[in-house]
Amino acid sequence: MIRLFVGLGNPGTEYEATRHNAGFWWIDMLASQWSTRLVPERSYQALATRVSRSVGPVWLLQPMTFMNRSGVSVATLARFFKIEPAQILVVHDELDLQPGQAKLKFGGSAAGHNGLKDIHAMLGTQDFWRLRLGIGHPGVKAEVVNYVLKKPSAEHREAIDKVSEQSLKAVDLMLAGEMHKALALVHAQPPRPKPPRPGDL
Repeated sequence: MIRLFVGLGNPGTEYEATRHNAGFWWIDMLASQWSTRLVPERSYQALATRVSRSVGPVWLLQPMTFMNRSGVSVATLARFFKIEPAQILVVHDELDLQPGQAKLKFGGSAAGHNGLKDIHAMLGTQDFWRLRLGIGHPGVKAEVVNYVLKKPSAEHREAIDKVSEQSLKAVDLMLAGEMHKALALVHAQPPRPKPPRPGDL
């Protein structure tokens, strides 16, 4: 079961609406759904809140350390509350998926994502869950840094928000430890429109 939900992003109003903060947006949505608010927690260098669910206490976390030091917040809170890496879900922006796509996966490399790299380093393992929210790729590697720190178009932001809402439907399954069902729900694609019938042409 997931006991710690982590959203990755950068602190500060100048970064608030940028692609790299997609993980923060997701956590904000979950906090709103649970009628709670994240507050500054100096011990973890983060915004955080603890929510009581039927399965027990669950944490929401947004590291305030900037992306490449995200692991400090995650590891400090996880160790204090004895949360295993496999009970952690890290939500982050993903260049290799298009806006409107999301993938849930366990373990694996950071694939160049500095937030994931630092969490791996601080936890000492890659064995934690990730929810990858697609933001698209600029097409040129040299443009990546600039791209992730810019706002998405209105159309792309809407697509990211919609797939985030879809993935939030899997949260109760994650809390119950039914990760295979959560995977199926997150990866479910919207039905394709049916081809027109001859009479409709």
